[in-house]
Amino acid sequence: MTESVLIGIISIVMLFALILAGIHIAIALGVTSFFSVLILSNFKLKVALSVVSSAAYSAIREYSFVVLPLFLAMGVFMSHSGAAQKLFGSANILLRRIPGGLGIATVVSNAIFAAVTGVSVASAAVFSKVAMPEMVRHKYEKNFAVGSVAGSSVLGMLIPPSALMIIYGMQAEESIGKLFMAGILPGIVLACIMAVYIVFRALRNPTLIGHNVDANGKGVRIDWSKQEKPDMKKVILGPLPTIILIIVVMGGIWGGMLTPYEAAAIGCLGALIISLVNGMRWAGLKQVIKETSSSGASILLLLICATMYSRMLSMSGLVNFVSNGILSLNLPPIPLILLFCVVLLFLGCILDSTSILLLTCPLIIPVLRDMGVDLIWFGIIMIVVVEMGLLTPPFGMCVFAVDAAVDKSIGLNVGGIFTGSTPYLLLMALLVIIMIACPSLVTWLPGIM
Repeated sequence: MTESVLIGIISIVMLFALILAGIHIAIALGVTSFFSVLILSNFKLKVALSVVSSAAYSAIREYSFVVLPLFLAMGVFMSHSGAAQKLFGSANILLRRIPGGLGIATVVSNAIFAAVTGVSVASAAVFSKVAMPEMVRHKYEKNFAVGSVAGSSVLGMLIPPSALMIIYGMQAEESIGKLFMAGILPGIVLACIMAVYIVFRALRNPTLIGHNVDANGKGVRIDWSKQEKPDMKKVILGPLPTIILIIVVMGGIWGGMLTPYEAAAIGCLGALIISLVNGMRWAGLKQVIKETSSSGASILLLLICATMYSRMLSMSGLVNFVSNGILSLNLPPIPLILLFCVVLLFLGCILDSTSILLLTCPLIIPVLRDMGVDLIWFGIIMIVVVEMGLLTPPFGMCVFAVDAAVDKSIGLNVGGIFTGSTPYLLLMALLVIIMIACPSLVTWLPGIM
């Protein structure tokens, strides 16, 4: 082990020490990288400053980064447009006869809404306000109800467009369009698995969904003939603009008619039009601009600091050291990927999804590329595992987003939300196993582009 490699290892230890001390991840990355480069250059301040300035310039100057703020804006517009309420209302009516229909409606709505938001935390916050009051009104068990909201919110990063896919694509130098296509089938499969789980739990224990039970312990069926018939025109027309927008954006990318950048621009414009038609005015527009700017700036700052971190690792020789060390073990790709998934799960307990990608990709991507692993396939696996961290304590961003958004009068606490969302962690783990056992689930759609 050389002196420079040792400095690289110490820098990573210091980085995690700063993070655990409560320092913002971007600041921790920037400070650690700067001082490590300073030491590696024999305290030549000019060299360290040059790395900082070149990283700030090169990290976000690529044209491809335009998709990030545009898709973020699209998602924020749709979050404020009332689209989620219309989606949930229609799904609820169409699925109400199925046991656990409200929970399934939440999953389906999250899956569709994911195609216009790309951010899991946003989905969690929105559907906490939309779905939870309805489930509470229908006497759903609270932990079971909130579990479907928090658990299905992770679909936001898996079903494209996804901010994590964009960031991973930049780090791995892979096609963002192919990553988008790769996430569609796993996202649909995960949504179906969640829906089956809800139906299974509802049939096993009807009291979870507010049903009374007869002497045999079976749920008492609702007499739908006595229920008010819904306005099917509203059911169909309500979510139609959102669905059309999804078809245009994703269909354009899939059909090769639009690049991801063009699709992002059209999607943002479409979301703006839908919001204006639904009554958004200047105050709402200012709020969208503020939220998009805040989220976009935070991610771009992370990218700049992560670029500094990546260059520092390269200078230290740690990337080659780790790569050669792992390759010398002669581990097959699958055991290595499973081991890496365990590391990601641990990191998910203390870091947010974006930070995990930016921290780990510079180390693992070169190793897997040398092993001939399909980085599109691995990227989707990585994103699913990283998304599991959104539901794990103590960080659990989606859990805390639900806690912040849900009506306090319901009587939920953070512990109950974690408990309700735990089964969905197992369902996500099942999806990872399916993707490893059947790679074509991920690679088929990108392969036909």
